[in-house]
Amino acid sequence: MAPLVVLAAVTALARLIGWLGEIAWLDSWSDAVRLGLAAMFALTAGAHFQQPRRSALIDMVPPRLPAAPALVTLTGILEIAGAVGLLIPATADLAAAGLAALLLVMFPANVRAARQGVGVKTMPLPLRTLVQVVFLGATVLVIAG
Repeated sequence: MAPLVVLAAVTALARLIGWLGEIAWLDSWSDAVRLGLAAMFALTAGAHFQQPRRSALIDMVPPRLPAAPALVTLTGILEIAGAVGLLIPATADLAAAGLAALLLVMFPANVRAARQGVGVKTMPLPLRTLVQVVFLGATVLVIAG
């Protein structure tokens, strides 16, 4: 739930700052969402490297995939790279597309966690699916900008 709260709070704050005219480029939803997504992915990336979340993420990796710890590290690095890419206007669209793909690729691990009670257990699968749709929608909004 924390990633959704971070996405919503940072996006709302950025949009408010833009609406007030304090920072002109934040006077658009796509730029505000871009900052919200960057903050969200910076938050979620941290879980890939800090215990006890790292172990829980490793447990979520489907057993048919090799080297679960390496995959968790790789996805954490990709989330960091995506968050940084979102902050650079010239790479924001590419970063958002890459993060959307990453969300789709990692979703089966969330399904497995919900169904088998392993790994990070934050919310029931229907709600987790809805939140995933919100995250994907945010990446699409950035791309559509």
